[in-house]
Amino acid sequence: MTHRIAVLGASGYTGAELVRLIATHPRMEIAALAADRKAGMEMAEVYPHLRHLELPVLKRIEEIDFRRIDLAFCALPHATSQEVIAGLPRDLKIVDLSADFRLRDPAAYEKWYGKPHAAPELQGEAVYGLTEFYRDEIETARLVACTGCNAATGQFALRPLVAAGVIDLDDIVVDLKAATSGAGRSAKEHLLFAELYENIMVYSAGGTHRHLGEFDQELSLIAGRPVEIQLTPHLIPASRGIVVTAYVKGDAAAVYETLSDGYCEETFIHVLPFGKIPSMKDVRGSNYCHIGVVGDRRPGRATVVATLDNLTKGSSGQAIQNANLMLGEEETAGLALAPVFP
Repeated sequence: MTHRIAVLGASGYTGAELVRLIATHPRMEIAALAADRKAGMEMAEVYPHLRHLELPVLKRIEEIDFRRIDLAFCALPHATSQEVIAGLPRDLKIVDLSADFRLRDPAAYEKWYGKPHAAPELQGEAVYGLTEFYRDEIETARLVACTGCNAATGQFALRPLVAAGVIDLDDIVVDLKAATSGAGRSAKEHLLFAELYENIMVYSAGGTHRHLGEFDQELSLIAGRPVEIQLTPHLIPASRGIVVTAYVKGDAAAVYETLSDGYCEETFIHVLPFGKIPSMKDVRGSNYCHIGVVGDRRPGRATVVATLDNLTKGSSGQAIQNANLMLGEEETAGLALAPVFP
């Protein structure tokens, strides 16, 4: 059986990445593509690198007949998905790539995103889409909320350590480097070549980054008590990729063993030999996450480095991984692409 797929928000970076990946999927067929401002255009006009594919013309969402769709990916801007999803058929399976349903508590959403949620009745229904940790719930879900790419990278580095109790939960420092595609495709002054080239910009410092809502929610849930990390994000002059460097208090050997054992059966998460550091370029264009652990010169401290492609494992690849589970397919279907190097 071939699953008929709709991609809403197909003209954005994550939408284009979904199309690229679905094109190699053995059991998915793109039946509809939606893009508000580019409705009526061919996908090849918007993204020439996809011109070899036979794809439907871009439409407005209201023009799509969802009775003929098995699953919809919503790659829409934040604060847009909630209203759109609330108006979709109740029997339609949905994977949302925005931030709109990641936080379970309506008060937490309002705190981090500055306004009340427009569909709070759906927040309780949505399953958090960090696939490796929510498989059972995702398999039976109608609505899955994919994680933020920054939150996913940091959680892959930290979740097993918090669960095992091998680090000090009150002293977790995360330094994060993110490529520009994480900021979306719309024109922004700080993303101009002249502004960013040969430059690194700190942003959302001092605990203001919205993805901290996900860290607070998930790490506190695992620990059974409040956990708040210190996070400093940086924007770097690269198109794809995220590197998280987490500084933790704990025995480095125990930290390494916990991560190595915790991910030993995971297809898409590779823990490198102790002392080896992963490189952002080694996962580019793939659904893989690489993790490395090194000890500090001071006993009782360790550094954990995690890297992934923000558009793939951090977003669209994760979305397809979730969709595979929702549709009863092999979790790895359409995702076994090797990283692109150099």
